[in-house]
Amino acid sequence: MCETQESQTNSQTNEEEAAPVAMTTVEHAEMLLEQDRAIARRIADGATLDETVDPSNKEFGPLAHPEQVQMRVAKRAMMLDAGLQPYPVHLDVDHTIEQIRATYDGKLQPGEETEDMVGVAGRVLFLRNSGGLCFVQLAAGDGTKLQGMISKKEIGADSLKQFKQFVDLGDHLYLRGRVIASKTGELSVFATEWAIASKALQPLPALHKDLNDDTRTRKPYVAMIADEKTRDMVRNRSKAVASLRHTFASHDFLEVETPMLQTVHGGAAARPFTTHMNAFDLDLYLRIAPELFLKRCLVGGIDRVFEINRDFRNEGVDATHAPEFTMVEAYQAYGTYDTIGQLVKELVQKTAMDVFGSHKVTLLDGTEYDFGGEWKTISMYDSLSEALGEGIVPNGGPDAPGTSVEHLGAIADKLGVERDEVENHGKLVEHLWEHFYEDKLYEPTFVRDFPVETSPLVKGHRSKPGVVEKWDLYVRGFELATGYSELNDPVVQRERFVAQAKDAMAGDEEACDIDEDFLEALGVGMPPAGGMGMGIDRLLIALTGATIRETITFPLVKPLVA
Repeated sequence: MCETQESQTNSQTNEEEAAPVAMTTVEHAEMLLEQDRAIARRIADGATLDETVDPSNKEFGPLAHPEQVQMRVAKRAMMLDAGLQPYPVHLDVDHTIEQIRATYDGKLQPGEETEDMVGVAGRVLFLRNSGGLCFVQLAAGDGTKLQGMISKKEIGADSLKQFKQFVDLGDHLYLRGRVIASKTGELSVFATEWAIASKALQPLPALHKDLNDDTRTRKPYVAMIADEKTRDMVRNRSKAVASLRHTFASHDFLEVETPMLQTVHGGAAARPFTTHMNAFDLDLYLRIAPELFLKRCLVGGIDRVFEINRDFRNEGVDATHAPEFTMVEAYQAYGTYDTIGQLVKELVQKTAMDVFGSHKVTLLDGTEYDFGGEWKTISMYDSLSEALGEGIVPNGGPDAPGTSVEHLGAIADKLGVERDEVENHGKLVEHLWEHFYEDKLYEPTFVRDFPVETSPLVKGHRSKPGVVEKWDLYVRGFELATGYSELNDPVVQRERFVAQAKDAMAGDEEACDIDEDFLEALGVGMPPAGGMGMGIDRLLIALTGATIRETITFPLVKPLVA
């Protein structure tokens, strides 16, 4: 064999040896379990930590535990071997870190000691293990920190040795001891005893560096530990939802729950997810909106109703869209899109006040945004006509056809506006309007009076043929909420459903289907009503300047290919 061929063969062999062997999920889990057991056996046989760990993973391969995890698994085994529980059932925690801070901060002079005994626990974020006195920084879930001091004189040489050997960054640690101030004035617990409350087998990322986006979205639990902004988002989201509920309650709205699994998808123009129910041998849709069921509540006599709900839309993903998201919808009997608009304004302004203490909020980029005062209102057709320099007229029916589809299509082509496969007057009007305005409406703005073709569940305008009483609320260049004067005429609703069904047959995947049960409910009689829908994720985007992935605690991400 020539030298070149031999070199190529050796190179190929090395590559084959280095390439991870493909494994099923079960095979991988079983291999990791076997590695855990092998580590435990070595510890039981008297091996040291260094002797237990295999940095190159020669025995188990590149898909096995990395060196740091092996080290922590070995410490777990050593604790069990020594009769110590790495995951005890109960510890005598009688104070929180926050309580100790609130009670003693600023009250003790440097070097001052108290006789107050506390039992406290937190996650280890800092360790200094040197000599006869060790220092540890514990963190509560909200990021509040407290120093612990572990002294050889106080706990004994053997216990201190175990502390140094077993405790790692990321562990949950329990301390019982006296509250003191260190010589430098740091509020501390001077431990008389310690215990690991939960041994962390996975190391934390470097806490002094910013997390990358991949870690932040794929491991949000790590982001909560390492990043104050992530913790704040979780808490602010909870405050925002609580504020919405409080405002609805103050207006006598009743909160209900509606089905997530539906036989007919409706309530919005969106492409649904599908699933199958084995018990009924029935294809079902994941909810795209709760609207049609909430309106059934109006029929049943619940005159003010709302739901904070999870919705699913099988569409694109970007900074303001996610396949699974949270929305609030509400319906008020004898309301209109005017009264529901005032309600939405109050909901948003009170949420800003309840979460941030002001109608003026500071966004992540440091700029301020003001939700206060009165909000601007514009008409879709009037503003589009102004932008084009010609009048665009709604499609009012056979006797008043309005601006033709052909003319609108020609304008769209001239401007380079993307067109749908299934087009009508209303869709083209909305696409043209979005071209000029969608990302340019920075201050809170209600855009009113939409084409009838794109709004199958909305009541026709009381004085403008071809237009419906609908508004969209735009904030910082994106749609935040929508509101209607709700359609309650069963005959007109059937006409709208049929038109939508024909669009679906022509290839429109977002068109809704005919819901005969809903039409029957309308036939029983639904009072005139105003209705609204607002994305809670988008509300957090508006209030903070974050992306939708940053507002959702556990966003859906595409799995990494093994």
